[in-house]
Amino acid sequence: MYAIVDIAGQQFKVKKSDVVVAQRIAGDEGMDVEFDKVMLLSGEDGATVGSPYIDGAKVTATILGHEKGDKVIIFKKKRRKKYRVLNGHRQPLTRLEIKDISA
Repeated sequence: MYAIVDIAGQQFKVKKSDVVVAQRIAGDEGMDVEFDKVMLLSGEDGATVGSPYIDGAKVTATILGHEKGDKVIIFKKKRRKKYRVLNGHRQPLTRLEIKDISA
């Protein structure tokens, strides 16, 4: 059984015991979170598609930890003007483990 779920504005295809890295979600490590924006459920009896979401369906996950993504370098330069700016950015992320998918 798998589901397509909206987590923090991104869509993920998840199965039970999958580990997903999503945008930062408020909560402490070890805390359980529920996502009710399930767009598709697929199992032995076929697939159920929501419009846009399936009523009553939810995905339960546990927060494994918070981390930062890879550094993205932003470099700006204007030639012959002695203008150079170097900035970096690391996106805050949350690692989730999918515990249960219920319809």
